[in-house]
Amino acid sequence: MDVDAATQTMIDNLPAKTGRNLEAWFEVLDAAGLEKHGQAMALLKGEHGMTHGFANLVVLQHRARSAGPVTGDDLIDAQYSGAKAPLRPILDRLLAAVADLGADVEVAPKKTSVSLRRHKQFAVVEAASARRVQLGINLVDASPTERLRLAGGMCTHRVDLGSPDDVDAELIDWLRAAYAIA
Repeated sequence: MDVDAATQTMIDNLPAKTGRNLEAWFEVLDAAGLEKHGQAMALLKGEHGMTHGFANLVVLQHRARSAGPVTGDDLIDAQYSGAKAPLRPILDRLLAAVADLGADVEVAPKKTSVSLRRHKQFAVVEAASARRVQLGINLVDASPTERLRLAGGMCTHRVDLGSPDDVDAELIDWLRAAYAIA
């Protein structure tokens, strides 16, 4: 189970705080057969006196275990499904372009985006709507253009892409520059 440090600390503290370890709580939830998150929370809090934080942790971990492991491919497939399915060739072209930047490029799919990293994130790809993919790029000193617009948040600039042909030499140069400083 891949969990962050805070979650792992809570899992480690479960026996001392609740009297049972995570697997034992999974058995309680399995026996109860409840399907909804709120119902499971009510059971753990009401009948077992668990705090909200620990109850939520146990229910979320139980649901994650029941769903099985989620792969990066699963996350990408979910992002580019339904009305956004026609945008998948744009992502595929971007991924092929960044693969040529170097062997140290890491493609890290998330629930709603795909992060592109080297030592740190240099770009992020999101299927922003059914018509466009938004590419965020970290280019601290780059001057904005009509196409390379300023952005806030984790990326300094953004480019909207409507077709695979938008992944052109100019865009690849921007990605190459962001990769070089990452």
